[in-house]
Amino acid sequence: MRYRFGIDIDGTVTSPTSLIPHINEAFNSALTLDDIKEYDLTAALPQLAPEEFYTWFRGAESKIYASSPISENAKSILTEWKNHYELYFISARGENVRDITFDWFKEHAIAYDHIELIGTHKKIETAKRHNVDLFFEDKHDNAVEISEELDIPVLLFDTPYNRDPIPKNVIRVFNWLEADEWVKREFSSVKA
Repeated sequence: MRYRFGIDIDGTVTSPTSLIPHINEAFNSALTLDDIKEYDLTAALPQLAPEEFYTWFRGAESKIYASSPISENAKSILTEWKNHYELYFISARGENVRDITFDWFKEHAIAYDHIELIGTHKKIETAKRHNVDLFFEDKHDNAVEISEELDIPVLLFDTPYNRDPIPKNVIRVFNWLEADEWVKREFSSVKA
């Protein structure tokens, strides 16, 4: 039986900078990833009412997801992993962007066993239901909660917005190459 990996999409498989050009264009700002110190993007735009940002995001969401660049080395590593592990993508995206998400995976030729768009950042129940053995995430509180609740390791992809302290079972990685090295070291291809 193969190990099953739970994998977040945005900021993990897609580049964490994906939204920034869209935000800069829409709000005439000059943000960089280093300016994003919190997962809540409205903190980087104090001149905006949060409702204004969320209204804009709902309108731009499809365009943003359709044009999101893939993180460096993610495609080659996920392609290799597909031969050894089950790849379950679990995203906070909603069903309203289902077709765009599947089209993006097809366009980028990203291998998967399952994609689930749950419409919330609360991924514990979905990860538990799918019995994942390892999770990949960029949202700090998600990584901590998943690791503690499910007692599984979580690889947290480092960004300026997730640098709070992490518990032992959350492992900070800086790129997909480091994630791949960790997986090769800690997970054989098949469950014992």
